[in-house]
Amino acid sequence: MDEQFLENITFDELAVGRQDVLTRTLTQDDITLFAVMSGDVNPAHMDAEYAKSDVFHGIVGQGIWTASLISALLGTVMPGVGTIYLEQDIKFKKPVRIGDTITVTAIVRDKRADKLIVTLDCKAVNQRGEIVAEGLATVLAPKDKLRVARATLPNIIIPRDSRFHTIIQSCEELEALRTAIVHPVQADTLQATADAVKAGLIVPVLIGPIDKIKVAAKEAKIDLSGWEIIDTEHSHAAAIKAVELAAAGKVAAIMKGSLHTEELLAAIVPQSSGLRTEYRISHAYLIDSPSYHKPLIITDAAINIAPDAATKADICQNSITLWRTLYGEETMPKVAILAAVETVNPKMQATVDAAILCKMADRGQITGGILDGPLAFDNAISKHATEEKGIHSLVAGDADILLVPEIETGNVLAKQLTFLGGADAAGIVLGARVPIILTSRADSVYTKLLSCALAVKIAAARRAGEIK
Repeated sequence: MDEQFLENITFDELAVGRQDVLTRTLTQDDITLFAVMSGDVNPAHMDAEYAKSDVFHGIVGQGIWTASLISALLGTVMPGVGTIYLEQDIKFKKPVRIGDTITVTAIVRDKRADKLIVTLDCKAVNQRGEIVAEGLATVLAPKDKLRVARATLPNIIIPRDSRFHTIIQSCEELEALRTAIVHPVQADTLQATADAVKAGLIVPVLIGPIDKIKVAAKEAKIDLSGWEIIDTEHSHAAAIKAVELAAAGKVAAIMKGSLHTEELLAAIVPQSSGLRTEYRISHAYLIDSPSYHKPLIITDAAINIAPDAATKADICQNSITLWRTLYGEETMPKVAILAAVETVNPKMQATVDAAILCKMADRGQITGGILDGPLAFDNAISKHATEEKGIHSLVAGDADILLVPEIETGNVLAKQLTFLGGADAAGIVLGARVPIILTSRADSVYTKLLSCALAVKIAAARRAGEIK
């Protein structure tokens, strides 16, 4: 089939029993655009906080969005171009949630040759095979064969207010961090540095080969005259120098430049660095996903490869500290300890570790949060999933922090949310005496600023004695 054209199926070609399908996945943008078009701003569709307490326990799509898929199928696929929609009865059987994939099927039920009228049985099912809507459609089918160009739709980008904007704003009253920028020899690193300086978040100290730094600055068209530069031979030396400055209290944060994360951490992790605390160094992503009703922390996605229970305890405590630093010491973040299943299985170490961590929290070895696990991902973030499985938990379906079993899970989960789910994700390294800012070339300007803002908040909390 040529996707650039629409070709219809005429009345004579429509045999009883003939069927066709159309599939769409509901997104937040679909809900927003439908609200703009129809004026349907029912809070069940638009207000995540309200929707948490309604009968569906979360945002659902407009029912008529599902019905519109039937219209799209009839008007563009079968019978297609030239079809006139006469009548539709429909029953809505289940809610459609963001991320649900809906397949609409239309089957020819009968024909009236005298008036070219066709009746079709229509059904919409989700990815679990559940019927979400069904009904009977009556159309006037086209008599003549038609083939027309498919309309090109505009690419509509819907701006949304990030939940993290207030974090960056709150840094306006805090001291800009004197920050070691390690090996900033590429234009994107210097541009990120300049953006953070402009936002009043950092005072940079560039550490690396000065000639390469100047070349990168020329490419980025950035004036370095007001910035301190410490010349080193190579990236390894730059990392060591940054750690020395941080240990001596001459910089309050470290920001990764154009070097591998493991090279930077190799200078930070040893006890001799002077930057270790009582907790294991770990990584956390702060996530703002349009498909979830509040911010999320995912940890650890970048440092600890296959952590044991003791290491996970430190990772957990670090993430709780980050949450309370951002959202208040009085908060008790809900920590979901992820695994593939919800029950403890001695053959699955992730489930055993989850049970250990929960008991450690009961005994006061992990403080400041509410822990539950093992929990599969769906049960950690979906009230609907927890209800279907009969899980009773303060954490399930409403997690603030997702503690993953190992690095691959964390890395894939965070990047899936970012690249496929449209989430903002800011990375930070925790557990050291200074915050360590990890950014990627693929990060947006906003995400890089947010990573710097996290460092500012953490440093302020440490100065206030809120973090050991």
